Amino acid sequence: MPTSGSSEEPSVADLVDRLSEQTARLVRDELKLARAEYTEKAKQGGTAAGLFGASAILAWFGVGALLATLILLLALFLPSWAAALIVTAVVFLVAAIAALLGKKKTEGLTPTPERTVETVRRDAREIKERI
Repeated sequence: MPTSGSSEEPSVADLVDRLSEQTARLVRDELKLARAEYTEKAKQGGTAAGLFGASAILAWFGVGALLATLILLLALFLPSWAAALIVTAVVFLVAAIAALLGKKKTEGLTPTPERTVETVRRDAREIKERI
């Protein structure tokens, strides 16, 4: 729409104004779309997290039921207290082994990203040499 009232093409200023308005509208619309998309993904992620949590709780109860079944099975051959004691001892033994393996894995770990620090130092040295 020319502002001068003539039937000529719009001026550069008019075109720049339109471009500015349309760009702003496009950016706003894209941000609205991104917000809606992230909202939907967050809902799906929340549902997935809830389902994972429920499965973890059910698995925990399943392990308890399995241990109770092992106790009852052993109780067919031993006194009940001995069967429960044996299963408890085995569970604690497995927990201790897992803890020791976990401790061994953590030895030597530091919070510093050594490779990144080294590459940054190397890059800094190379930049200094070239300057």
